[in-house]
Amino acid sequence: MISTLPDMPQTERVADHQGGARRRRRLLKWGFIVGFWLFFGLLNASQTFLGFRMENFPLHLGRMFTFQMLGWGSWALLTPLVLWLGRRFPLERGSLVSGLLVHVPACVLVAAAHIAFFSFINMRLAPYGGSSRPLPFWERFFGTATSQFHIDLLIYAATLGTSYAVSFYERYREREVRATQLEAQLAQAQLQALKMQLHPHFLFNTLNGIAGLVRDSRNKAAIDMLVGLSDLLRYTLENAGKQEVPLREELDFLELYLDIQKMRFPDRLQVEMQVASDTLDALVPNLILQPLVENAIRHGVALRASAGMISITAARVDGVLQIMVHDDGPGVRPRPSSPQQSAGDGIGLSNTRARLAQLYGAGHRFTAENRAGGGFEAALAIPFKRAAAGG
Repeated sequence: MISTLPDMPQTERVADHQGGARRRRRLLKWGFIVGFWLFFGLLNASQTFLGFRMENFPLHLGRMFTFQMLGWGSWALLTPLVLWLGRRFPLERGSLVSGLLVHVPACVLVAAAHIAFFSFINMRLAPYGGSSRPLPFWERFFGTATSQFHIDLLIYAATLGTSYAVSFYERYREREVRATQLEAQLAQAQLQALKMQLHPHFLFNTLNGIAGLVRDSRNKAAIDMLVGLSDLLRYTLENAGKQEVPLREELDFLELYLDIQKMRFPDRLQVEMQVASDTLDALVPNLILQPLVENAIRHGVALRASAGMISITAARVDGVLQIMVHDDGPGVRPRPSSPQQSAGDGIGLSNTRARLAQLYGAGHRFTAENRAGGGFEAALAIPFKRAAAGG
């Protein structure tokens, strides 16, 4: 029998991933500190060696390189202390004076510790050769301090300044990422709100149609419409979290919607689709066609006593997906109160316009207007993007 361990909970997986990331950052940080100071020691050792050789001064190569590498490499141990002091006592507004009261003596003590270590290994290794009178430690310490102390002070200040610069940059990046995430969440919320406005609008019209069938005692048609509405709602819920879907799926949804509308207008609604095969996998906004077709039915078919035609076309032109919904109705008359406004400013088309602006910005075109030859046409053009395979 083969047994399997239960899956690790999502929170544990996230915590484990974050812990691993922190360990990698810590190792990278230590690797950079150690590598930097060893490289600095190597540069200083090579410069010292070449300088002494130019003066024909006898020098023990191995001991001199060891001395320089150990001397400057010791800053790899002092650097974390400086970084900790910088975090514990920050030099920033409100704590500048108290910070300086800590860092000034700390700077002196760190420099003294480094010089003491330099003096100790100098005594033990004698990298520049022995002398007739070995210098005592304190005499060597003060001699080294005259040339090294100011350099160590600068190193302390540079280390502290670099840590603050990195910290400020990290905080800037965090604020930038947080702002980007908030902007994306806001855009998502706005798109979701627009879709939620669309759903009640569609449901209201469909339920009104069912009520009309019941009043006319067309019970079978009412039941068929309820079944079709159920299929529509199920499809909508399954795709609720998607902002874009392949055009093929959008047309499948539109077929369900048109089946319901053909029950309302059994002899008056005719639909013609001319969709290029190479556009079926193109991504389009979820539920983008339904309000355009609903507008065509409402203003191009419902107002006529005879049959009306709605044509839906989709084509790819120079990397752009062009979709048009046209009806052969009487067109839309401007509102008397505002001649510049028409059905193109209703809920469905206004939502369509707003969603396209949110998703594509200036990279789209959308028009909704009467055609010169008669009827009303809504046309949109968006960047052509194929859906991912298996998506």
